[in-house]
Amino acid sequence: MRLGIAASFPHSSPEEWASKHRAAGLGAVVFPLTSDSPTSLIDGYAAAAKECGLRIAEVGIWRNVFDPDEKKRAENRAFAARQLELAEYVGAACCVNISGAKGEVWDGFYPENYSEKTYADIVEYVVSLLDAVKPERTKFTLEPMPHMLPDSPDSYLDLIRDIGRPGFAAHIDIVNMIVSPRVYLGSEGLIKETFSKLGPHIVSCHLKDAVLGHGLTVSITETDCGRGGVDLHAYIAEADRVSRDMPMIIEHLSDLGRYSESVGYIKGLAGELGVKTDG
Repeated sequence: MRLGIAASFPHSSPEEWASKHRAAGLGAVVFPLTSDSPTSLIDGYAAAAKECGLRIAEVGIWRNVFDPDEKKRAENRAFAARQLELAEYVGAACCVNISGAKGEVWDGFYPENYSEKTYADIVEYVVSLLDAVKPERTKFTLEPMPHMLPDSPDSYLDLIRDIGRPGFAAHIDIVNMIVSPRVYLGSEGLIKETFSKLGPHIVSCHLKDAVLGHGLTVSITETDCGRGGVDLHAYIAEADRVSRDMPMIIEHLSDLGRYSESVGYIKGLAGELGVKTDG
């Protein structure tokens, strides 16, 4: 697999940026620029990553393409298209977003998120995006979320079938699909099901851990790798089985020290499995 972090080391040039990620034993990066950046700078970061043997795992969108405000929705959709074009330009493994919430909070939970109409809206939007951009070097993906679609391996398979475009693939965040104590305590089963059903479609993964709180009602909280109860050993093994070059990006940590600790923990697990983490 190709391990990476959703952060950048302090740097003064694209070359320093790439060399610091490689020196940390990483094999993948999140592209640090947006489509609004100067082309010369985009070229510099893409070239530096290639020179250091780093896989550009993802270009992020992270905006609500179903925003209820018509102007914001149009702006977000235009930005999403430009980001997909950027991912295609730099040869990223994927361009990733969430499907979008039917409310003011971009990643919020609303009953309409699960309606048949919203499902049809997601399919229609992704088809229109892919038909407009026509990516060939990258894939457009939707990150699974606990309170919108896709939220399970089967719902992801449904979208892949109904979108029916080769430019659509799967991005996996296993923690985001852990939505109950039963699933948390049996995370190995969810992991194996996910990679068994979606394996050929998976192009990148997010990597983190989670803690099940003891109390009422249910509370499942993200945490640093190794500080929770998710079977990350199985996650690494299944990802590597699907692809030896699978990008796995550690995310949502507050500082580089915590990222370093999580990298060390994952490298230890990978070592037990005989899995390389730097490509």
